Amino acid sequence: MFDIIKFTNANSEYLSAIYGENKLKMTNRIQDAVVEFSKLYGSDDNITVFSVAGRSEICGNHTDHNFGEVFAASIDLDIIAIARKNNSNTINLKSKGFNPDIVDITKLDVVDSDKGRSQSLIRGVCDGFVRNGHKICGFDCYTTSNVFAGSGLSSSAAFEVMIGNILNHFENEGKIDYLEVSKIAQYAENVHFGKPSGLMDQVACAAGGFVHIDFADPNNTICDRIPFDIEKKGYALCIVSTGGSHADLTDDYASVPAEMKKIAEYFGKKVLREVSKDDVIKNIPTLRNFASDRAILRAIHFYNENERVERMKDVLENNNMDDFLAIINESGLSSCTYLQNYFSSKSPTEQGITLACAVAKEILAGKGAVRVHGGGFAGTIQAFVPKKCLDEFKDKMSELFGKDSVTVLTVRPYGALKFN
Repeated sequence: MFDIIKFTNANSEYLSAIYGENKLKMTNRIQDAVVEFSKLYGSDDNITVFSVAGRSEICGNHTDHNFGEVFAASIDLDIIAIARKNNSNTINLKSKGFNPDIVDITKLDVVDSDKGRSQSLIRGVCDGFVRNGHKICGFDCYTTSNVFAGSGLSSSAAFEVMIGNILNHFENEGKIDYLEVSKIAQYAENVHFGKPSGLMDQVACAAGGFVHIDFADPNNTICDRIPFDIEKKGYALCIVSTGGSHADLTDDYASVPAEMKKIAEYFGKKVLREVSKDDVIKNIPTLRNFASDRAILRAIHFYNENERVERMKDVLENNNMDDFLAIINESGLSSCTYLQNYFSSKSPTEQGITLACAVAKEILAGKGAVRVHGGGFAGTIQAFVPKKCLDEFKDKMSELFGKDSVTVLTVRPYGALKFN
C-alpha cells in the first residue's frame, strides 16, 4: 500500500526543490491522485509517482522551428502521474477532467481520425520509442495537471514528455536522456497529433532550471543550464491569462515557421538558420514578391531574437538583472511588431495579449518587463514584476482579466523525474 509519509520522507529534497512552500499542498495532490488511481485500477500496490514540469519561454519567441536559439525554464506547475505496469499490450490512461484513453501498443501507425486527440500523443510516443530502438510496455495511469491548457506553459508537451518519462523508467532503466525523450515527444506531436511544433517546449519541460537551447544542428541540440535566481533579485515571474482560446489558431501558428522557411527557400535552404541576416536584408526587394512583407519581418525577428538569446546567456552568467529585463522588453516589442503574434489577423478586434501587455506596462511604470508568452495569438503574457509591486499588479490585472488570471511561478531545478 502507498504510504504518503514514507513517500514524503523519501522524496523530501525533490518535493522542497520543486514546490517550495507549497510542498504540503502538492503532497496532498499526489495522495489524491493515488486514491483516484486505486478507484480506476484497483489497489495502489507497486505504483510509481512521476512528475514533469511545465515550461516558461524566457527569450527566443518562435525561433526553434527554424533551428534558432531559445532561453526557457522549467516551472513549478506540473503534470503528476501515478502509473503501474499492467503486463499487457495496452496503455490505459485517465487524465483528471478528461475521458479515458486506451491505446493498443501493437498498432502504432498514424490514425488520421485521432489527430488532435491525446491518444494520438500516447501512440506517437510509443511509435517514437520503437523507431529509436527502445522498449515499450502497457501500463495503467492516472494524471493530474495544473499546467493549464492554452497558457503557453506547454501542457501538451508536458503530457508527451510524461508518456516518454514513464516508458523510460518502466522499460529502459531511465537511461534515455531528456533530449532524446524530447525529440520523441516532438515526433508524436508533429506526426501523430498533427501540430507542426518545434522542439523547445519538450526540452524545457524535460530539462529543469534555466536552459539555453541551440537548435543549429537538429541532430546535436546543445543545452546549457545556467543558474539564475530572479527571486533573490527581488522579482516574481507572473503569467497572466487573457482568456483567449487557442482552438482555431493552428493556421496562425503554422504560418510563422512556414513564412520563415519561405524566406530560406529563396536561398535554396530549408531553415533561416542556414541563411545570413545580411543576405536577407540585401534581397528584400526580390523577397517581397517571392514571399511577403510579413515573412521578411518575421525573418528579421528571427535573427534579432537569436542575438538577444546570445546576449541573455552572457547576462545570466554575469548575474545582471537590469540587462535581463531590458532583453525581455526588447523581445516583446519584436514579437509584437515584427513577428506579429500578439493577435490573429482573422480576428483583429480581439487583442487580449496586446491589451494585457499595455496595461501591465502602465502598472509597472518603467519597472520590470513584459512580453507575449508562448506561441501567442491568444492566451497569456509574461511579466517580471518587482516583488514590492506584486500585490498591486495582481489586483489590477485580476480586475481586468478575472480573479484567477494571474499565476505567480517559480523556476524548478528538475524537469522530468521519477520519485523514489
